[in-house]
Amino acid sequence: MAGAVEKLSNNARGIPYAPFVDRVEDYVTTRADVESTLQRFQEMISKYQFMESSTQKRALGLNDKIPDIQKTLEIVQFLASRDDDAKPLETNFELNDTLYAKANISAVEEVYLWLGANVMLSYPLPEAERLLSSKLEAAQSSLRNCEEDLDFLREQITTMEVATARVYNWDVGQRRKDKGES
Repeated sequence: MAGAVEKLSNNARGIPYAPFVDRVEDYVTTRADVESTLQRFQEMISKYQFMESSTQKRALGLNDKIPDIQKTLEIVQFLASRDDDAKPLETNFELNDTLYAKANISAVEEVYLWLGANVMLSYPLPEAERLLSSKLEAAQSSLRNCEEDLDFLREQITTMEVATARVYNWDVGQRRKDKGES
């Protein structure tokens, strides 16, 4: 069994493939091996489920983050498209969840972006647009990877559950054989 599991390869992000148990005899030679093999398979299932859970959380975070980045990028693009001699734009902006303030926005050449960890930096409009575009592309790519990994992990969990069932059924068959012989 140990050699069969160690030969496994990984997907693009390092998640190992689950072993496909075609012949139970390759993993279990005696009934004494059944319990340890089932335990190893259950541990692998638990690891896959943990990876699935953390990947789902990461995907949820990205699903929340992407619309914010898109909205910010659209605002920066709007500000960059305005003429220098355009009349000031009157808007309400959010200070807090329930607190808004009114502002008049004339032509701007820079914006302030939150970077996280209580850090805000000033960026010229073209640089802010490039930064937000790259952050949006990275977040969308990461989300696609999460979705691919979730599909992959579900397949691996199913494969391990089938492998567990095959080993268990083999053990039941061996017990019946042993009873029939005695």
